[in-house]
Amino acid sequence: MNKKILSIIRKKNKTKIVSLSAYSKNVVEILDNYCDIVLVGDSLGSVLYNYKSTREVSLDTMIEHSKSVRLGVKKSLMVVDMPYNTYRNSKEALKNAKKIMSKTKCDALKLEGGKKIHEIIRNLVKNNIPVMGHLGLLPQSAKNFKFKGKNNYEREKILKEAKLLETAGVFSIVLECIERSLAKAITKQIKIPTIGIGASNNCDGQILVFDDLIGLNPINVRFIKKYTNIRKEISKAVSTYAREVRSKKFPLKKHSY
Repeated sequence: MNKKILSIIRKKNKTKIVSLSAYSKNVVEILDNYCDIVLVGDSLGSVLYNYKSTREVSLDTMIEHSKSVRLGVKKSLMVVDMPYNTYRNSKEALKNAKKIMSKTKCDALKLEGGKKIHEIIRNLVKNNIPVMGHLGLLPQSAKNFKFKGKNNYEREKILKEAKLLETAGVFSIVLECIERSLAKAITKQIKIPTIGIGASNNCDGQILVFDDLIGLNPINVRFIKKYTNIRKEISKAVSTYAREVRSKKFPLKKHSY
């Protein structure tokens, strides 16, 4: 097993796992100093391309962004989302997974779902492709974006699926928008790490989209904490640049050849 993956697994019950989603070399070079996991998420569909859903993200788009991210990652575990309709069956999943792994040199892939895809995941793991699971709110298939685990049926289903994914061989599971006591139960009952997003601090680690964290994406969702307002800083910088160009203060002689 990949040494980085083993390191992530060993953090369970010892130290919190820090994860962020990002899509380019320049950003990831910074994140790599602080993160345990960098995810090239299909969230780039809405964050960068203004798609209505992650379903519109293509395999080639994920590969190109992942190639850029790979250039900036030195120490973190690099995980790539398999996009919608690229793992509908074991044969398709294995073919596309091998393509992503070979072209991007990533460390692992992430697939959304539980019971429906656990045999697909099992086959990928059997073929030496490390897999991160994803349960709770599943953006690729969600009909509504409400938190999960509010009734006993949902709770039992998600808990069973977490155990099923563990037996299928995933090395960790993202829990998205899951009620906090359910997240705690899952984290306690499986031996692999859980990575939360809107799933409380009961998980073994946390993940956010970098553009959300810095306030570049103007989204307002309960589980996002904006640690800075980079939109404000960008606006200030561009305003100053425009003013200096128009007043002929830029470029100065030192900026010219």
